Amino acid sequence: MNKIIVLLMMACVFSACSQRENPLLAESSAPFGAPEFSQIKSSDYLPAFEEGFKQQKAEFDAIADNTEEPTFANTIDALEASGKLLKKVAGIFYNVNETDADEIMKETEKKVSPMETEHSAYMTMNEKLFQRIKKLYDNKDSLGLTCEQETVLDKYYRHFVRGGALLDDQQKKQLVEIDKELSLATIQFGDNSLAETNAFTLFVDNKNDLSGLPDDVLSAASERAEAAGKKGWLFTLQKPSWEPFLKYADNRELRKQMYMAYTHRGDNNNGNDNKAIIKKILELRLKKAKLFGYNNFAEYQLEDKMAKTPEAAYNMLMKIWKPALEKAKEERADMQKLMNESGVEGKLEAWDWWYYAEKLRQQRYALDEAQLKPYFSLDNVRNGVFMVANKLYGLSFKPLRLAGAVSKENEVKEPVPDVYHPEVSCFEVLDSDNDGKHLSLYYTDYFPRATKRAGAWMNNIFEAAHVGGEDQDPMIVNVCNFTPPTGDVPSLLNLDETRTLFHEFGHASHGFLTKCKYPLVSGTNVARDFVELPSQIMEHWAVEPEVLRQYAFHYKTGEVIPDSLIAKMQAASSFNTGFETTELVAASLLDLEFHMQSDYSQFEANAFESAVATKLGLIPEIAFRYRGTYFNHIFSGGYAAGYYSYLWAEVLDADGFEAYKESGNVLNEEIGRRFRTCILEKGGSEDPMELYRRFRGADPNPEALLKGRGLK
Repeated sequence: MNKIIVLLMMACVFSACSQRENPLLAESSAPFGAPEFSQIKSSDYLPAFEEGFKQQKAEFDAIADNTEEPTFANTIDALEASGKLLKKVAGIFYNVNETDADEIMKETEKKVSPMETEHSAYMTMNEKLFQRIKKLYDNKDSLGLTCEQETVLDKYYRHFVRGGALLDDQQKKQLVEIDKELSLATIQFGDNSLAETNAFTLFVDNKNDLSGLPDDVLSAASERAEAAGKKGWLFTLQKPSWEPFLKYADNRELRKQMYMAYTHRGDNNNGNDNKAIIKKILELRLKKAKLFGYNNFAEYQLEDKMAKTPEAAYNMLMKIWKPALEKAKEERADMQKLMNESGVEGKLEAWDWWYYAEKLRQQRYALDEAQLKPYFSLDNVRNGVFMVANKLYGLSFKPLRLAGAVSKENEVKEPVPDVYHPEVSCFEVLDSDNDGKHLSLYYTDYFPRATKRAGAWMNNIFEAAHVGGEDQDPMIVNVCNFTPPTGDVPSLLNLDETRTLFHEFGHASHGFLTKCKYPLVSGTNVARDFVELPSQIMEHWAVEPEVLRQYAFHYKTGEVIPDSLIAKMQAASSFNTGFETTELVAASLLDLEFHMQSDYSQFEANAFESAVATKLGLIPEIAFRYRGTYFNHIFSGGYAAGYYSYLWAEVLDADGFEAYKESGNVLNEEIGRRFRTCILEKGGSEDPMELYRRFRGADPNPEALLKGRGLK
């Protein structure tokens, strides 16, 4: 009898454990309501998504079935306040899925994606709900709306129309099926790209084959090999590995091997090949565009952007293309000469460009990247961007949890918010201009992992929202893939990585400082060709002498970067910009060409890409920055027909930074606060060009871009 009782008790305990409450469905008890990442299991996401969809659908129904006359409060406010659980689950899931996904999460994404398509259609194809919005839209001039409210109403109306509200029943069904297929195809493209990046390794066991590589690069490669159970040096297609290899490795054949592996990701006729997926995505996007009466997908995409038309974006790019290509040809001639003078016969190849560019930089400017990196430890660079943000925008940063190599005085001993990986740090962002008011939590995740996609980006874990009786402060993460620390040497960044940290922080500041009430327009929810302004303008401060002297300290000695090095950096600032601009503009034009077509029946990805290169006159020594088969921005990200945005925004950021230069003080607090007020706080609540004019006092002058890139 006692044995039976014990067994029953054990069964009860097991049952209680199996009934564990899903932490995603409960209110967080962490500081600021931060996600309790360590409590969440991968298997928790799918049921949480299902409950989130269910709850928001009920909210949609309640709004649609409201018998009262539609008002902004009972319709738009109600929509913006709806879906609290779903937004929470999605914000946490997609951040972790991009940085630390396991197989359960990958399968969850594939299941959730079509559910999201159906959920979106459930809202936008709800006739009663649309009629409430349409009535408000048709009478908006008499509603006494604020500028932000009018923008939100316009966006909702367009969202419903582009979501199929004006289509007939057959077209609505077709749209849902197209969107389902598209969502799964873009997921597959991204999965293939990550698999291709992780699949290639270059293992070298003879150190003589690695002559030319700096000690820190060799140390990192040795640690990678050791982690893989090998003795030697291991190189991968993560940027901190392949980029210095192409810059410094004397072994030309190994450089070719690395370059070809990098530029042929997704183009290897294996299970991860992306060529057929590209065609499928483009065909589906064209079908969608034609459903709405557009000739091609680029027209559909750009209608509500600053550029308005693909032709306008294309023409802007061509104005940059011609001087960039001419400069690239001059650079090619210089490197061809250097290569032949060094005893190497034959023609300069694409895998030689990085190598001889670095040799030429050292020859002309006596500037070696190895001289600079000791002054750009990750801690120093992060402190530098925090200092700039404090001067310009009145922000301060309280470390709550620090990862990696941190100084003793910055160690945190109090209880801290949870993080999703040990390499993640967390800071509280405070508004020094407003009595130290809490603004946001800021997470940073800086080093490559096999589970993390390539590149660098900013995510909103939670977006700012102040509607429906609740205030939600933003929680933001910057994700990068920087050179990790090795042994007792901290993470030392090159100049490109330094600019990237400043760039992504610029996106984050857009999220920290938003004063918008509505999530639809808060923070970075702006036109795609405007979103890069806050990030790209931030890059300028990374290399300004006045700023460098306040953050670039030698990681061993504490010595400030000497003026002689700063002078060399400035002298070399426009070196190799023909190459850099050409590969960027080429990728932007390739993206537009992909999406300006009205027929893909004869499309083949590689042949199309080659035809575009020939049409543009792209020289063979330079590849598109992203070839189609690994162009994640446009085939698994949000930049389809929009990669030109980086250069469009650069016209704004180059001209905008001139305001600081003209004042004689690049840390001019008055101008910084004006940028905060006119740009960062406004999000997408007003027309972006009007916001820019309010900041600058005039339209942007494109000459500043050409001047800044050394093309004029």
